[in-house]
Amino acid sequence: MVQRTAIEPSQELGRKAHLKHPIDRVHLAKQTLGDKGLELEVLRMFDDTIRVYFSRLETSTTRDELLRHLHTIRGAASGIGANTIALLARRAEADLRDGLPADPERIDDLEMAVTECSVFIEDLLARETSHH
Repeated sequence: MVQRTAIEPSQELGRKAHLKHPIDRVHLAKQTLGDKGLELEVLRMFDDTIRVYFSRLETSTTRDELLRHLHTIRGAASGIGANTIALLARRAEADLRDGLPADPERIDDLEMAVTECSVFIEDLLARETSHH
């Protein structure tokens, strides 16, 4: 059996729930070296990527496909600071690696987080482009 950390995922998610936005903008700014144009392009690419891979996740028919798509989602989300998406994908991935079946409720939670993040990105991009 895989040993769990002292902090349960639900506690970790609860600690992060105080964040106002679905993306850690400070983390993203560090990743893009403070370049606002690059930040917006990274957000556009992430939004496209996350939609594609979530769609692939929904149509996965094997455990290996599920793991591959969850891993890609987790990595992309971690890279830009979409911490809730990364956490939910990591938890679903861990369940599968522990031999548990895919939990439809966990996938629904992930879908809600992806949708929330996409709406946030769309709003941010609309605001930024209207200022220029």
